[in-house]
Amino acid sequence: MFHKDALKKVDANLCMFHDQALIPVKSIDFYGSINYTAGLSFIRTSPDHGTAFDIAGENKANNSSLINAINYAQMIYDQRIKYDKKL
Repeated sequence: MFHKDALKKVDANLCMFHDQALIPVKSIDFYGSINYTAGLSFIRTSPDHGTAFDIAGENKANNSSLINAINYAQMIYDQRIKYDKKL
């Protein structure tokens, strides 16, 4: 489900539990992957990694996942507005 050939054939994978997806996703793209929680009345995205308290304030952290989470939330918002205008 998460090997390169399978990923070329799909736009998304749906996993029933958080832990089923995080290990392979982090292995594929640790710094770029994000979480999205579907089915809520509000948009919820988050980076796939932890808080990195051990390197906080040392200018070592990679913020790619945070930026991706913010950009994805914006994309979802834009699509919801576009969809609502069609109704």
